[in-house]
Amino acid sequence: MPRPLVVGNGRLLINFDDKLHMRDLYYPYVGQLNHVGGHFSKLGIWVQGRFSWLDEDGWTRKLGYDRESLVTDVHAHHEHLAVSLQIADGVHQRDPIYLKKVCVRNHANEVREFRLFFNHDFSLNETEVGDTAVYDPRLGTVYHYKRNVYMMANGVTPEGGINQYSVGIKRFNYAEGTWRDAEDGLLAGNPIAQGSVDSTISFRMVLQPHEEKTMYYWLCVGESYDAVRTLNQYVLDNDPDRLLGRVAVYWRRWVNKEERDFADLPQEIVHLYKTSLLLVRTQIDQNGAILAANDSDILQFNRDHYSYMWPRDGALIASAMAKAGYTGAVAPFFRFCAEALNEEGYLQHKYNPDGSVGSSWHPYVVDGEIQLPIQEDETALVLYALWEQYKSGKQIEDCQALYPTLVRPAARFLLEYVHPALQLPKPSYDLWEERRGIFTFTSATVYAGLMAAARFAQLFGDDRRHKRYEDGAKSIRAAMEKHLYDPGIGRFLRGIYVRPDGGVEKDFTVESSLHALFALDVFPVDDPRVQRTMEAVKKSLRVDTEVGGFARYQGDYYFKKSHDVAKVPGNPWIICTLWVADWEIAKAKSLDELQEPKNRLAWVVRHALQSGVLSEQLDPYSGAPVSVAPLTWSHATFVATVLRYLEKMNELR
Repeated sequence: MPRPLVVGNGRLLINFDDKLHMRDLYYPYVGQLNHVGGHFSKLGIWVQGRFSWLDEDGWTRKLGYDRESLVTDVHAHHEHLAVSLQIADGVHQRDPIYLKKVCVRNHANEVREFRLFFNHDFSLNETEVGDTAVYDPRLGTVYHYKRNVYMMANGVTPEGGINQYSVGIKRFNYAEGTWRDAEDGLLAGNPIAQGSVDSTISFRMVLQPHEEKTMYYWLCVGESYDAVRTLNQYVLDNDPDRLLGRVAVYWRRWVNKEERDFADLPQEIVHLYKTSLLLVRTQIDQNGAILAANDSDILQFNRDHYSYMWPRDGALIASAMAKAGYTGAVAPFFRFCAEALNEEGYLQHKYNPDGSVGSSWHPYVVDGEIQLPIQEDETALVLYALWEQYKSGKQIEDCQALYPTLVRPAARFLLEYVHPALQLPKPSYDLWEERRGIFTFTSATVYAGLMAAARFAQLFGDDRRHKRYEDGAKSIRAAMEKHLYDPGIGRFLRGIYVRPDGGVEKDFTVESSLHALFALDVFPVDDPRVQRTMEAVKKSLRVDTEVGGFARYQGDYYFKKSHDVAKVPGNPWIICTLWVADWEIAKAKSLDELQEPKNRLAWVVRHALQSGVLSEQLDPYSGAPVSVAPLTWSHATFVATVLRYLEKMNELR
């Protein structure tokens, strides 16, 4: 399921799996319209009568990225074929062009001919119906098209351009596809096919004993034939090697634009911090949507995916990126939210990258009663994140423009959506989208959102609203102390549920999201009630296996891997483990006390994929990634925790 290699530029996103298949290609939005859809576009090699796809047994593969960039560094070796490949993949930093460099080394003691085969299994606009694939003799390219999506493939070796091609039918009427045609080293040369189609092209090179040669392949994506033809010519005119080199330079400069002292953090943590910044950037669409994840294999579990913008995830990711110095990258997110905001002032469950409302399982009616099908924390956290953005970049003009369109209507909703008897936010769904009630996490975010709105009102001289928002926040905090703190157990509850008769049922489940009590500045970190709550989190949610880490909450069932709840309260999550580290950092009073959270950062490094990709959660026994990877929230939380560590380190020094 994981996607260990991800390359993109905000318009075009491409994912590879650990067998080096291209599994996802999103265009023109990051996360919307997957033109591969989890099928396999792959690379194969023929040498002296023997053929092998790179996903077959016999290959050893090492997957990673070039130093501090979004250009891959992949090594593949086949002992029996006596060949090794070094592969670099990248997407142009501006245009929808995918570039691939393949260095082929002949390990034999004789001259040999090599043929590289590239198979394209596209489903344009997410369906195989009505596609066309065609060989273009004028350009010497093969391209696929349907309506407003065109993909043109080309390449070059020292011996020339495309050597062979074939276009044909796939997965229909017993036809497997042209990839089968490649396995004898020869392609039939069929020039066109329509319907459910694929294509394969090959390139030829002759290598002396122990010689190495380099070939280049590229895929141009656009809305018309003229668009991809122009991009193809751009690659030819500018030299694919130089273009790929410029991609690497751009991302290296981007990720290092902020000069930062990483104190005593080891190089592997610094490396993952930078990798996380880069991977988060690939998941941000140029129009503002910040996608949760774009690993399409999740479809096999519930026929839906993570390629949505959850305002909560997006807000926390935007906050982390702003603190890291990347306010420009996430500024469109807030404009996206302003446009998406409901006329009543709240944000929906989730959104597609084009701004339309995403799928949902929250009903409008429960037990005959009408409700808002929302998670209120999603609206509140956007206001909180916008203030964090302002603090980091001081972009007062942007915030002034958003004050009447986002801040005021959302703050008005937060003030009005309050339970009249409890003075807490009315029931809504929790951050895990699993239950409806009044939760400590949601209440903390509403407090933080109203405080952010109050600060904006003060910034813009709106004294009347400043007082109203601040008073509303303080009222929420007072109600949290009264109703969400239980003196009998000495800690905060996960939440409460209001019964039809008006009575209240308490939820004593220990939950990792209770970290919001201090993380969102609702209560001081040294408040004894917060301390006892977080100590309960550390004690009750620790995963007592060799893998370690912390679960979301007691009895977590999502992708459950163990029934031994005493040792494994739930699968360890990256973000939940980092929230514990945040607590340890916040309460540290000496440099020695920072060792434990530093160990947790190292734990995350150990459980990253070889390429640095972080999953959502881990198998508690094997440490293997569970659910989607990369999860944008995991990477952003790692960035945020590193920054908190460095801030506390400087404070204690």
